[in-house]
Amino acid sequence: MTVIETSTVTVAETAAFVYTPPAAAHNARKILVKPNLGYPVGPPATVSLAVLQQVLTGLRQASPQAEILIVEGVCSKVSFADIMGKLGVYLLLDDGMQLLDADTLELAEYPNRSPQPVRFATMWAPAILQTVDCRISVGAFKRTTLKGQSLISASLKNLYGLFPRNRYKARSTSSRGQLHRPSVPEVLHDVYFTLGHRFDGAVVDCDQKFVSHDWRPDRGDTVTLGQVIWGDNLLAVDHRACEVGQEAIAPYLPAIQAQRQNIMGF
Repeated sequence: MTVIETSTVTVAETAAFVYTPPAAAHNARKILVKPNLGYPVGPPATVSLAVLQQVLTGLRQASPQAEILIVEGVCSKVSFADIMGKLGVYLLLDDGMQLLDADTLELAEYPNRSPQPVRFATMWAPAILQTVDCRISVGAFKRTTLKGQSLISASLKNLYGLFPRNRYKARSTSSRGQLHRPSVPEVLHDVYFTLGHRFDGAVVDCDQKFVSHDWRPDRGDTVTLGQVIWGDNLLAVDHRACEVGQEAIAPYLPAIQAQRQNIMGF
């Protein structure tokens, strides 16, 4: 059994994973969890229920009376309800938890705190993000290929599911094609400085790494890693996940971190 801790990031073997929530989760009234569950396919294309259950258990222990909102926006022709049923997510809910489809929620316009937005000076996402006391991203660890370049998806890329498809669709109404222009790594800059900086914690399920041979994030190969990474900084958690996942550090991570330091001072 191995558990490695740093100042902001913890890595544990999957069998030893016991989630320690960030300070914002303790005695919170309302907590939002954004898991990567957007496809009608099990792990590693989506987060494993075992990891998600540990996250929910840790949050419930930190805030026994909290309302816990599990919010996802799917990226499939299959309906939200059918995907959640197929994956077994409803079985994890206690009386104080709700499973919400991000595409059906009231929206708010979030300002981009970057002085140099890549594409979006503001972005639309569920208004409920502004009403909760704590926000947690629970991502799967994936490598896909877009335009000949590798793309790492973890806790930051996971936030794509919060953006409404009817506003960010392109040719396909099932996806968010507008968020792929000029490129996903560039748009992730805007995602971080509109929504990402608001998140209090991140978990990356590295029990298995998903490797696609093309752009499809739900069809590919599986590489067993047997680890879970978590902490209170999405960028630091994703950086560590790249190391654990035996991948080069995603170039967008240090670029965003450098600007974060300039803007926010940390």
